[in-house]
Amino acid sequence: MDCIFCKIVRGDIPSFKVYEDEYTLVFMDIAKDVDGHMVAIPKKHVKCILDCDAETLARLMATVKKVANHCIDDCGYNGVNLLNASDESAGQSVPHFHIHIIPRKSGDSIDAWPKFDGANHEIEELFQKLRIRYIPI
Repeated sequence: MDCIFCKIVRGDIPSFKVYEDEYTLVFMDIAKDVDGHMVAIPKKHVKCILDCDAETLARLMATVKKVANHCIDDCGYNGVNLLNASDESAGQSVPHFHIHIIPRKSGDSIDAWPKFDGANHEIEELFQKLRIRYIPI
């Protein structure tokens, strides 16, 4: 497979591994865009959350929580941003499911929240489209 993250998992491309277990890997992002930027991935190739099975997702989220807690409990950070883009339409640039973990300190002046131009539709209209109706079993 030609996936860059799969190559990192296999060891074909070197990385700074922050955490690794049988199912997941967290490594430093080499973009040099913000201090401490990490990427968490399942070792199993899955394109994005939209085609990720529940077990793989649960394992990845457990790893994300472990690393996030480590940032706070052991490394002197106050919080974390978790960022994900699923599908090219959402801005996903690497077609392997990943979650960016950005450790944060109070007053660090990092603005990791996207800037939106404002909604185009009424909230009630979107609520009717997006809500999931509970159907008892």
